[in-house]
Amino acid sequence: MSTTTLTEIAHSTDLIKNLTLRELRGKYRSSVLGWLWSLLNPLSTILTYWFVFGLILQLPATVGTKTGLDNFPVYLMCGLFPWAFFSSCVSGSMGVIVGNAALIKKVYFPRAVLPLSYVLSILVNFCIEMTVLVILLGFFGVNALVVLPWLLILMMLLVIFTLGISMAVSVLNAYLRDLQHLIGSVLLQIMFYLNPIVYRISDVPKNVELLGFSVPLRAIYLKNPMARFVMAFRQVLYDGVAPALKDFLFLGAASVVSIVLGWMLFSRLEWRMAEEL
Repeated sequence: MSTTTLTEIAHSTDLIKNLTLRELRGKYRSSVLGWLWSLLNPLSTILTYWFVFGLILQLPATVGTKTGLDNFPVYLMCGLFPWAFFSSCVSGSMGVIVGNAALIKKVYFPRAVLPLSYVLSILVNFCIEMTVLVILLGFFGVNALVVLPWLLILMMLLVIFTLGISMAVSVLNAYLRDLQHLIGSVLLQIMFYLNPIVYRISDVPKNVELLGFSVPLRAIYLKNPMARFVMAFRQVLYDGVAPALKDFLFLGAASVVSIVLGWMLFSRLEWRMAEEL
């Protein structure tokens, strides 16, 4: 995007606020439980995975390095909540341009505020989940406030990384409608199992034999930024330790690359957006 567009976005705080509130209000409109669903939905997912992977398959959780925690549901939550934020933003952002086609055709405004406001609306739920998780850790004797600065930094990097991806898929879906089905129904499902959410990173083999060649599977696996995000969140919350500097540098670089490429792609395609819609 150009500097002019950046200036327009900076001057569109009221529009961003209103769009974000619209997303939040519309999500639970006419719902009896309302905002409680923001907690009940991830809780039901946690219980399902705990039942399948914890009770039936009996996958173990690692013991927290400093916390001493040995609790599979908490272990799940520490990895699942960051993934759920990313997945919800990406899947939902694909519909924000198409869903606001009438508004885009009628009036000019910086189009980037649409995926931005959607990500901010999901961020509200993510903050609620993290707050509940920190309180829950307190019941287990873990003072998560000690690592709060690291947690906030990770959340900021995850938002930047996710916003870049969300901007890219939102504008691409305006031109390629099949993308919504491909990403939402296929790729995100595959990506879930390519992240150490229900299993440990130590369960991923360092090397595997493929067509007669030794493939460094774990090294390739760790090139996935979301896998590193999940591991970093779990280190901070479950282990009670700060991630290594190299991990912060990797996640910082991945976030910068994501937002820059997403921004460039959005600005390159948005000028013809109204015609495609």
